Amino acid sequence: MRSPRALLSGLAVVVLWASAFPAIRVAAPELGVAGLSLARLAIAALLLLVLAPILKVRIPARRDLPLILACAFFGMAAYQVLLNWGELDVPAGTASIIVAAAPLVSVAIAAGLLGERLTGLKIIGSAVALAGVALVSLTRSGFTASSALWIVIAAMVVQGIYHPLTKPLLKKYSGLEVATYCMVGGAVMLLPTVPFAWADLGQASPAAWWSAAYLAVLPSALGFVLWGYAVARISMATSTSLLYLVPPVAVLISFVWLGEVPYPGELVGGAVVIVGVVTVVLGDRLRVRWSSTRPVVELVETGQRDLDKLDHR
Repeated sequence: MRSPRALLSGLAVVVLWASAFPAIRVAAPELGVAGLSLARLAIAALLLLVLAPILKVRIPARRDLPLILACAFFGMAAYQVLLNWGELDVPAGTASIIVAAAPLVSVAIAAGLLGERLTGLKIIGSAVALAGVALVSLTRSGFTASSALWIVIAAMVVQGIYHPLTKPLLKKYSGLEVATYCMVGGAVMLLPTVPFAWADLGQASPAAWWSAAYLAVLPSALGFVLWGYAVARISMATSTSLLYLVPPVAVLISFVWLGEVPYPGELVGGAVVIVGVVTVVLGDRLRVRWSSTRPVVELVETGQRDLDKLDHR
């Protein structure tokens, strides 16, 4: 079955992308916004290009280039720059919480442009998950919104635009191919930033470079390949709702890696997020299963009542 494998791929992406937030906090201050964005995309693009002949990655059709470039801009270039910029001041856990709202943008676009149906349970689950995200966000930052927070919000929006844009491409190309096209496109788009990034790249410590390499190989290259596999096989609402799991995982990794101590409200909000995700991912399936078994249960109960009547006689 494809769906369980797609679900496992999505969960693996959750862990990889959650770990990216603390890695950015390590690398961005030394490599700089432009330097980290360029290094991450360039390393990931080179890795995918090296593997392309072995994995038989096809050259995209010319008519698909505009959509590929749009995906590269929103999901790679713009997202990297905005997130790296915002995380210079925003804690890793808080940034992950804000970006977790990206599925709301994705689901809205998928419903409006791709015609995907939103069931009542998915809407309720999304609302519950979003309430959890809001709780964690308010616990961490209160009601004030600094310019850095707005930059991370902008990163969330462009990430939400990226996911449904890949859906038509994933009907023609594999997840590996789409990730390769977009990663290469994003790296090329950031080449003009080399003069601004050169000084920071030359002065960065080995720890910063290791974090950049980690970001490129695992969250970027492998993460986007697995994400493409998942999105191609399950609905946009279900696949993107998995991203609500990123904040609690990111908070945990940030605690272990950076010593960022989560607040009690974040832990409660994380639990609420998980409840919402389970509702979105499994709610309809459990409802269908319950509906299919209910007639059998009613038949057994009716038979038992008939037997009780016979016993009384």
